Amino acid sequence: MRRQLAPALRVTVALLVLTCGLYPLAVWAVGRVAFRHGTDGSFVRAAGKVVGSSLIGQGFADKDGNPLPRYFQPRPSAAGNDGYDPTSSGASNLGPSNPKLLAAVHRRIDAYRSFNGLSADVAVPVDAVTASGSGLDPDISVANAMDQVARVARARGLSPDRVRSLVRGRISERVWGFLGERTVNVLDLNLALDRLGPSG
Repeated sequence: MRRQLAPALRVTVALLVLTCGLYPLAVWAVGRVAFRHGTDGSFVRAAGKVVGSSLIGQGFADKDGNPLPRYFQPRPSAAGNDGYDPTSSGASNLGPSNPKLLAAVHRRIDAYRSFNGLSADVAVPVDAVTASGSGLDPDISVANAMDQVARVARARGLSPDRVRSLVRGRISERVWGFLGERTVNVLDLNLALDRLGPSG
């Protein structure tokens, strides 16, 4: 038995060193060299301070939770009690036929049209009224962004064409040209608006 136990212990120790020490250290080192921005959390800075992450959605609301008209708004969030809580990523877990979800979507459709000054017959993009699986999606669809252009332009004293051009310049194309949808990163877009100023 001792002859079997000694090699087993040596193999166990060697695998522990390899899988719990050397391999994670190698992955970390490659990440720090080749993907530094990603391994640092994909933080976004403005005026020298961190204002968010390009990979984590956040709300643009006042202290009472009301969306600010001068900013593009992200898709709804079910992460945490008030939404957009990066420590509580998750969906509502309500199925597509759940009456609570259907009621929430209808409320959001009415609020979206009202907030953006859209008529009752305008189709509302799905991502504008449903939360993502994580509740922290940093991007919105191009249709959602374009629906918000007039409101943002009005609130900032900018021409709609100027704001629309800003949106077009920040569109991320489909992965490999065919996977997913074209999107716009909300934080990136709002920071670009702030750089323009109120009437830039």
